[in-house]
Amino acid sequence: MPGDPARALALAQQLLTEPKMSNHARGLWGYTGETPDGRPLSIQATGMGGPSAAIVLQELAELGLRRAIRVGTCGAMDPKLELGALVVASDALAEDGASRALGAGETVEPDPDLTAQLAAGLPPGAVPSRIVTTDLFYDGDPGHGGPPKARADAWLRRGAVAVEMEAATIFTLGIRLGVATGCVLVVSDTFEGGARNRIEDDDLAKAAERMGALAAEALNPG
Repeated sequence: MPGDPARALALAQQLLTEPKMSNHARGLWGYTGETPDGRPLSIQATGMGGPSAAIVLQELAELGLRRAIRVGTCGAMDPKLELGALVVASDALAEDGASRALGAGETVEPDPDLTAQLAAGLPPGAVPSRIVTTDLFYDGDPGHGGPPKARADAWLRRGAVAVEMEAATIFTLGIRLGVATGCVLVVSDTFEGGARNRIEDDDLAKAAERMGALAAEALNPG
């Protein structure tokens, strides 16, 4: 479940032998097919933010979905995270309205088995980490590159290493619907000295390929 429709297309071309478009309503492209080893896989864009992701996950569940992984980008708050790094979510601070409306508390967790499958594909020594879900991509001073410093520092103190916009909603709704959910993200932005540093397009594409392969393997372990 990528947010970006263009990433859904790229992942479908990478992961499916004969991808077939299964949805294009509201520009949220979706594809279905089989992996090269014959395992079924669907890739469906969610759009930006929890409200859109909640609609997509609800409707997929009504069609029979039982396992789903959010794949997307995040901004790093931990200065040790580098552009292009993969982050598997251990849990998410629910700082967005959609997850709270669905009943989330301060934090919400993904499915432990699916998270363990994702973690198994990380580099040696890397482990799942806490992230934070928020509603706002641009927040505060227009000249500032990331979340307001006081807010980012508070999230860091609570253990979050990166920020994104959909995971807490997907985790919360997944629990309500009986859908196992997980999340793996690419670090696309860092915030050094108050400035947003963005990953180069080619580097993002390569990292997204690694992310997609990791998610597909976790959904259908060999």
